[in-house]
Formats: sequence, C-alpha cells, structure tokens
Amino acid sequence: MRPDLFEAPDYYNLDDLLSDEHKLVRDAARQWVKRDISPIIEEYAQKAEFPKQIIKGLSEIGAFGPYIPEEYGGAGLDQISYGLIMQEIERGDSGVRSTASVQSSLVMYPIFTYGNEEQRKKYLPKLASGEFMGCFGLTEPNHGSNPSGMETRFKDKGDHFLLNGAKLWISNSPFADIAVVWAKNEEGRIHGLIVERGMEGFTTPETHNKWSLRASATGELIFDNVKVPKENLLAGKSGLGAPLGCLDSARYGIAWGAIGAAMDCYDTALRYAKERIQFGKPIAATQLQQKKLAEMITEITKAQLLAFRLGQLKNEGRATTAQISMAKRNNVDMAIKIAREARQVLGGMGITGEYSIMRHMMNLESVITYEGTHDIHLLITGADITGLPAFQ
Repeated sequence: MRPDLFEAPDYYNLDDLLSDEHKLVRDAARQWVKRDISPIIEEYAQKAEFPKQIIKGLSEIGAFGPYIPEEYGGAGLDQISYGLIMQEIERGDSGVRSTASVQSSLVMYPIFTYGNEEQRKKYLPKLASGEFMGCFGLTEPNHGSNPSGMETRFKDKGDHFLLNGAKLWISNSPFADIAVVWAKNEEGRIHGLIVERGMEGFTTPETHNKWSLRASATGELIFDNVKVPKENLLAGKSGLGAPLGCLDSARYGIAWGAIGAAMDCYDTALRYAKERIQFGKPIAATQLQQKKLAEMITEITKAQLLAFRLGQLKNEGRATTAQISMAKRNNVDMAIKIAREARQVLGGMGITGEYSIMRHMMNLESVITYEGTHDIHLLITGADITGLPAFQ
C-alpha cells in the first residue's frame, strides 16, 4: 500500500461554512482513517475479511451514533458532523462506512427513536462503545425493493413472540450481537424486534464470494421458531414507515459517504496524472486528462453543496424522504462515474491494489444498489414531483 497522501478537494471553500466543531470532528476522522484504515484496508479487501480491530477506533471517533445524545453514550453531534464522519470513513473504504452506518442509522436510530427508555439504556451505551455490534434485518430473499411484501412473521405466544423467517444481504450479521428485525404480526402489521445472539433458532450464516464490499462482513439472518421476549418489541412505531425512517437516516449518511470515495479517486488520479510522464510531459498536461479531472472536481463540488444543504435541512428537521433519496442517488452515481474515469487516468495501474480506485469502484457497485437502488430512487423523485407513483 502506498503512503496515504490524501488531500481533500474543496473547490468552493466549503470549509468556510463549517463550524469549528465540524472541522474538529472531520479532521479527527480523517487522521484516524490515514493511520488505522489506509495501511491495512487493501490486505483485508483482498482476503475478504472485516478488520474487527478497528471497532474500538470507530467508537473513539464518534462513528457509532454520533447524533445520539450523550446520556445514551452517543456524541451528541449534529447531522452535518455525522455526514462528515461518514465522508471520511468512506474515503477509506465503503465497507467500513457500511459497518458504521448500520450501527448508527439502522440499529441505534430505531432503538433511540422507536424504543422505550429501558431499551435505550440497555443497548445504546454498549452500541456506542462498540461493546455490542448490531445489524438491521429488512431485505429478504424474495423481497428487496418491495419490503412491504416481507414474509418474516411473528406470533404472540402469551409470554413471548415466536419469530420465523429469513433476511438476506445483512451487513454486520456474521458478528452482530443484536439484530433489529422487521417482521409482520398475525394481522400483517410490520413491527421491529430486537433479536439477540444466543437466542435458540437464531443463526447468521456469512455470505461469501463477493466482488464488492469485501472488507465488510455480510450475511443472512435465519429465524427458526425464535422465542423473542415481549420487552424486545420496538413499540414506538409500527408499519412500513418505521423501517423506512431508519433508511432515511442511512441514505443521508451514504450521500455524504459517497463523496469521500469520489474524493479519494479524484485525489489519486490528480496526483498520478501530475507524476506520470508520457511523450516527454506529465499526462496532466494533456487535454483529455484535464477534461476528466475538471469534470471530476465539478461533480464532487456539486455533491458537496447538495449534501451540506441537506445536512442543514436535517438539522432543522425539514429534510424530506424525497430530498434524501435524491442526494443518495445523485452522489453515489457521481462517485461511481468518477471511480471509472479515475481508473482510466491510471491506465493498467488502476486495477491494482497498489491504488484504491478499483476497490472503490467495486464497492460502489453495492452502494448504488443498497438502501434503495438507483432506479428506485429515480422513481421516488418522480413520484414526489408528479404525485403519481410508478413503482409497479
């Protein structure tokens, strides 16, 4: 692995819009990525293994529930700080950011928002510290973009619930201590349940042979007559809107995270283009390479402005699902295109593990699909502006 010489592009002086706290939080995450992620991530991606030793560091930089109040172990930060942390982590690797996103937005968020005080005190501090790791069970083998069709069910057995079903493509599942699982009751209403490792009939087989997110642990959640205590029900909200509210938070983090991956690809391509000599001059002095680089920094700048404004709206409680959806789709699409262009700048070297670009490109093929596919997000925007849903 080459030395991490990353310098963040800021073409429109966005730093001027950030508070001192924002910059401190971001810079701490940036330095942690340089020190603890960059030197090891290529090795772990090559061997398709999640580096569990980074969990403590993720907690220390506030990556687990940064917006959760301090009384529950969170950092009590605002939404822009959360976005900046996700940006810096994904600059290191999308899989590592996925681990933090799931913990924050898909596990801690629903427990904080839909859980009761006893559940918050029981789980949130341990999740914030990394003592507990969590996962989120919504997607099923037969139900991805249509989660309302879920087949996972639970029945009221008097003193407990009996849970049966399966979830697929679950980040963190192979090592998660708890799972926030979405299932239908006997009336067909969707509810959230906290399922703990060790409950009889609950297994988490790992998914292997991935070409993407190789440094992230992905697996299944299998429920075979699992007895779930009634106190593990997230009673604060039911219906499909409950898990979709979690996805809003996750998609917001992804909108920032994708910028980090794009920035890393751009910075790598720019540095390489200045150093690579062909026909007696750096390739950065050629028109075609300048076109690529100029378009990259333009698209990154647009995405930065989009994410920052969305962060302001989130802080004010005014960000809509459709606005978050637009940012997720646009910024991930931007990042994957920049990864592909940056790979071409590096030529054959771009496919090697000596540089980060090919790893980012493969990772982004998952990011553009999970938490709502590229096409589904287009339809969310379409439905919002026309008032006419076209999902079927």
